[in-house]
Amino acid sequence: MTTEEKSGETRSKESTMTLFEHLAELRNRVIIALIAVVAGMAVIWFLYNPIIKFMLEPYTSFAARHPGKVVTPNLVTSSPLEGFTTRLKVCGYGGVALATPVIFWELWRFITPGLHKNEKRYIFPFVAAAVVLFASGVAAAVFIFPKALNWLIDVSGQGVVPLFSPSRYFTLYVAMAVVFGAVFMYPLILVFLEIAGVVPSRLWRKWRRPAIVVICAVAAIVTPSSDPFSFLAMAVPMLVLYEVAIIVGRALHK
Repeated sequence: MTTEEKSGETRSKESTMTLFEHLAELRNRVIIALIAVVAGMAVIWFLYNPIIKFMLEPYTSFAARHPGKVVTPNLVTSSPLEGFTTRLKVCGYGGVALATPVIFWELWRFITPGLHKNEKRYIFPFVAAAVVLFASGVAAAVFIFPKALNWLIDVSGQGVVPLFSPSRYFTLYVAMAVVFGAVFMYPLILVFLEIAGVVPSRLWRKWRRPAIVVICAVAAIVTPSSDPFSFLAMAVPMLVLYEVAIIVGRALHK
């Protein structure tokens, strides 16, 4: 029996699960991912004060440098429940972020029964790359957020002073982190399509100019703060990652 026949036989045995077995497997993976999210939320709940102090630092720094432009360096609630609901939101977002490695791992574990034996060797590199790229996107958002916030306040003009609520401030902060993290993972899709032979690397190279236009358009649309600093912080890494994805995909395909 040849290697290809053995690989096909192994894949056939692993792919003979019934629909109910697939659903049960999916349920188990989802339960494990949810447990990881809840555990992450518990961690964020107990570290909430240091976390919001860190997230609030760009605004407090701006207030310290421009005392006349800010009513108060603190966030202001307009509802008795807003502080509590904001804490729940921050814990929820943070729990998902901390559980990201587990979520990606369980997703790949659910997909692997349908893969050939030689294809499964890509599981760990893909999961590790997804975690690294997502974390890089979050780091880029955290780095650029102070500049984005300064620009948004300055562009409001004279006579307009900020009085932010916790819900809207933290929502913008987290939205930027999530969007940057998600967008930074797009090279994995390009590499996957190259390895699978769906879109060879020569086509990605041929589509480079249209891709630049599409990437810039996406960066301009999905950036939550709509400021030029965030646009550049997203568009430039996306262009670099596009080239990296072509090189990596081509090497892995060979």
